[in-house]
Amino acid sequence: MSEQPSPAPAPELFTWEFATDPYPAYAWLREHSPVHRTSLPSGVEAWLVTRYADARQALADQRLSKDPAHHAGSAHAKGKTGIPGERKAELMTHLLNIDPPDHTRLRRLVSKAFTPRTVAEFAPRVQELTDQLIDAFAEKGEADLIHDFAFPLPIYAICDLLGVPREDQDDFRDWAGMMIRHGGGPRGGVARSVKKMRNYLAELIHRKREEPGDDLISGLIRASDHGEHLTENEAAAMAFILLFAGFETTVNLIGNGVYALLRHPEQRERLQRALAEGDTELLATGVEELLRYDGPVELATWRYATEPLTLGGRDIAAGDPVLVVLAAADRDPERFSEPDTLDLSRRDNQHLGYGHGIHYCLGAPLARLEGQAAIATLLRRLPDLRLAADPDDLRWRGGLIMRGLRTLPVTFGTERK
Repeated sequence: MSEQPSPAPAPELFTWEFATDPYPAYAWLREHSPVHRTSLPSGVEAWLVTRYADARQALADQRLSKDPAHHAGSAHAKGKTGIPGERKAELMTHLLNIDPPDHTRLRRLVSKAFTPRTVAEFAPRVQELTDQLIDAFAEKGEADLIHDFAFPLPIYAICDLLGVPREDQDDFRDWAGMMIRHGGGPRGGVARSVKKMRNYLAELIHRKREEPGDDLISGLIRASDHGEHLTENEAAAMAFILLFAGFETTVNLIGNGVYALLRHPEQRERLQRALAEGDTELLATGVEELLRYDGPVELATWRYATEPLTLGGRDIAAGDPVLVVLAAADRDPERFSEPDTLDLSRRDNQHLGYGHGIHYCLGAPLARLEGQAAIATLLRRLPDLRLAADPDDLRWRGGLIMRGLRTLPVTFGTERK
């Protein structure tokens, strides 16, 4: 009787090698330990949920609370939620950190100011910003698409949408740059940037109360439900989270998406042909596939068990943190055919890149708009875009929630005027 081969040892998580390509490790976890207890880099013990069916269940399970108070005694109960520099109570009342009924009330109020019509009307401005940014480097023949393009586009777009005056938007770019470069560490620069942004938003909200405009902050102030309005602290917290969550996810969507296309030239050429023929259908399905294949959010934000429960055959105790690994779930072969293959025309693509359930990303339509505009315009204006670095030399930003490149150097032929 022949001996059965021993299974491969459990992969080491959260190393630099893992950050470069986490997908083999996630494949091992899906097969051998789909709901996996691990120690995070912070020292906190948490459960990682890696299979699609379990992930979808967990994202919609109201026994898994978003309120850090349910993880009593940990750093997370004191406000460390994965949002860089977030420590103050006045920033805690936002959609990522609360449960019904408060979540229901706030989301309903915010949704009134963040409608599909608002996003559709914003499309010309997104296109204008996209072209302006490409104009700045199109004649140079080279660029860092993160620093020169993917990073500033959503910052300027969300500032415009919120109603931040143009003359103040470079300050927001500097503050956001500090936050995205250094994450949630204890560095003084991050805390100072968050404080400056928080104070600015509070002052801006006060001004908008006196002189409202046609912008999202004014809409947040006007929004009411049965006579109930957002408080000033709630409005500031919502503006902060829309700014922060709205820009880094889009930076990573554009950066990861363009990188994937550069690594799969046949798919890029296919999309370029479709765009040249005026066919935008492949662009729409293609951006969804890029979100599935290497999405901007690697792990969903923290959840905490409010009572003992069973998930994926594992018993989870009350108070345990649970992290849904969206990147693993979206490569699950039980849900997606050939999940490690990039197929821009993939139809059956209910990926979890923007979550699921009541916490589904409110800003997803804007991120999709920006992603489609950015990728289509780059491919149209710079059709011979090429990666200007060895993929092994590229570095990914450290962090638990987001997944994105630090830099994306490219070369291209200069535009003909």
